[in-house]
Amino acid sequence: MEILKVEHLKKVYGTGATEVIALNDVSFSVEKGEFVAIVGPSGSGKSTLLHILGAVDKPTSGHVWVEGCDVFALNENNLAIFRRRQVGLIYQFYNLIPILNVKENISLPVLFDGKKPDETYLNELIHTLSLEKRVNHLPNELSGGEQQRVSIGRSLIYHPALLLADEPTGNLDSKNSEEIVELLEISNKKYGQTIIMITHDEDLALHADRIITIEDGQILKDEKVKK
Repeated sequence: MEILKVEHLKKVYGTGATEVIALNDVSFSVEKGEFVAIVGPSGSGKSTLLHILGAVDKPTSGHVWVEGCDVFALNENNLAIFRRRQVGLIYQFYNLIPILNVKENISLPVLFDGKKPDETYLNELIHTLSLEKRVNHLPNELSGGEQQRVSIGRSLIYHPALLLADEPTGNLDSKNSEEIVELLEISNKKYGQTIIMITHDEDLALHADRIITIEDGQILKDEKVKK
């Protein structure tokens, strides 16, 4: 079942002599439960694409549908709700709240809605992420790998339609990088989570089901990964 559809996406920054076309007529779709890696050189447009998919940025033209919803037809209030509930974002710099402990950071999107997290699911996530002994620790008491695991937990707490990972291992050593990608694979297989991951690392990209290569704002290749 198609969960994401992108049609004729274009993003232009600046005007006249300073105009930069970051994305130029990008179209593709993603099936529910797919794990897709997006690769390309710096400046190719891949981060711009991810930010638009997460509704952090808006396209100049084109459409993004998530679960049949035309994302940029939403008003600002509903767009904020979409970002909080339908998209899980993981960055290389973990963006944890320093005064909140592990459990509170993971629960944050639900708490923002004035709700209580499902304790059974929350505890299952904490177990899956091997954070049981760290639940009351603050971010500055955690290693980089542990902080990124908390970030993954936070991104999964709402069972989002899309989990978007922007260079999720870019700030980690090779051992922690491998562990983080394995956790993404677990969330993909265990929870059926649809994942789109940006990475410069071709070896990490091979963990995905499919690799989309972007260059100069356009899709150069879109290939299934042979496993």
